[in-house]
This record gives sequence, structure tokens and C-alpha cells, in this order.
Amino acid sequence: MLTILFDGIAYGMLLFVLAVGLAVTLGLMNFINLAHGAFAMAGGYLTVFAMQKLGIPFLLCLPLAFVVVGGAGALLERTLYRPMYGKSHLDQVLFSIGLTFMAVAAIDYFVGSSQQNLQLPDWLRGRTELGDGAWMLGMGHYRLFIVAVCAVLTVVLQLILSKTRFGSRLRAAVDDPRVASGLGIDVNRVFLLTFAVGSGLAGLGGALGAEILGLDPTFPLKYMIYFLIVVSVGGTSSITGPLAAALLLGVADVAGKYFIPKMGAFTVYLLMILILMWRPQGLFTRKGGR
Repeated sequence: MLTILFDGIAYGMLLFVLAVGLAVTLGLMNFINLAHGAFAMAGGYLTVFAMQKLGIPFLLCLPLAFVVVGGAGALLERTLYRPMYGKSHLDQVLFSIGLTFMAVAAIDYFVGSSQQNLQLPDWLRGRTELGDGAWMLGMGHYRLFIVAVCAVLTVVLQLILSKTRFGSRLRAAVDDPRVASGLGIDVNRVFLLTFAVGSGLAGLGGALGAEILGLDPTFPLKYMIYFLIVVSVGGTSSITGPLAAALLLGVADVAGKYFIPKMGAFTVYLLMILILMWRPQGLFTRKGGR
């Protein structure tokens, strides 16, 4: 039981890192970016390439994935995404889905359709067991590493959004861009940095999740629904909501596949439906928007 709970928490924390960038761009920028999974896939492939071809250690590949994918996100924000901010949500959905299929086709053409394998360092391959019997807690070292990294990221993001000047400027730019501009806030620059950080977090999540989730060209399509569940159930106005939703999703998915494997992901969708019936606006909300 405890092992299932721990694996679910680790899976949920990984989903949180993968989806929090989408929560930022959707909730704080009011932009629907369904190509978010393509940035995560880019981080995963970048990590595999850097380790296999360049011999870069795994721990150095994580910040590399964040920086490179974040930089690519900033470039795309300036060239492709910014003109779409004023468009309807339907236009944004169609545009970002088109980018997703382009990314899938590009990876399939240049890299191939086979699944990529990530070789973890030896110290992340082990497993520690505590107790015995039904209440034995088995902790894979890599999943424990993911929990630790994601916990640190959660605290850092929460502090940045709630305690720093940039967080205040971001909230002001989202609530009323015209007034924020009149007060001297460079709204375009704030959105550029926000989009870059959201893309970088997706890249980091892809680097962390390549070993657990698997990595192939269909990655953005397979996990798009999970990102959307985290964002819709958790809400998009804070970090707390997506975190809680990701943990619920992770535990429900792992427990459901363990106890009732024939029903697959039914438990996840059932939980999502029940929560949205109870709170259609998500677990945590904040009024205001662009």
C-alpha cells in the first residue's frame, strides 16, 4: 500500500512539473497552448542526445534542458505565439495543435519512431525498502529524486509568483495590461519571460520523465490529456491547484492500474468528472484575467 502511494506521489509530482508550464501560460497569460507537450518532448530528446552523443552527465542535462527549451520557447513566443494572443481561443487551439503535429512529424522524420532509452546513473537505479508485509515501503531512488526535485521547484515557483516583484508585475499585466503598461511595466517582456519559463519547465519535465513515461514521437499526443486534466481540475490561478490535481491524478492512476488493471485509466477520468461536477472552476481559482 505504501509503495503504491509513494509511486503515485512521484508520478503526480512529475506530472505537475510537466503541466505547470501550461497552467502558467493558460491561467496567467490566458493563452491555450496545446503544443506544451512538444516542449516536454524536446527536453526529453535533448537529454537523450546530450547523454548518448555528447557524454554529458544526467544532472547537467536537467538544467541544460530547461535553458535550451526555455530559449526556444522565448524565440517562438516572439515570432509565432505573440500574434496569436489577441485571437480567439479556437484559433489558439487550432494553431497550437498544428504545431504539435508538426513537431511529432519532425521528430519521426529526423530521429525515427522507435522509443528512446535513457541510461540513468548507477546511484539512481537502486531501491530502498522499509518495513515488511503489506505496509512495506519500497522507494525507487529515481522516483525519490523526482519527488525531491519537484518539491524544490514547487517552493521556488510559489515564492517567485507570490513574493517577488516579477510575480507582482505578472499578476498586474494579466489583470489589466493597459493599466500595467501605464504604470511602466513592460507587458510584452513579462509575457516573454513567463512563456520562456513555462516552456523551460516543460523541457525539464520531459528530461525527468523520459525514463518513466517513455519517449517517442507520439509523446505530446499521449500525454496532452493528462496535462489538460491537471490544469482543468487544479485551476490555473495558482501553483497549489495544479499540484493538488497532479498528486490526485498520479495516485489514482497508479492505484487504479494496480488494483483494477482491466479498467485502465477509467479511475482517472471518473475522478476528474466527479471533481469538475463539484467544482467546475477547478480546485483553486483567482478572479481576473487578461
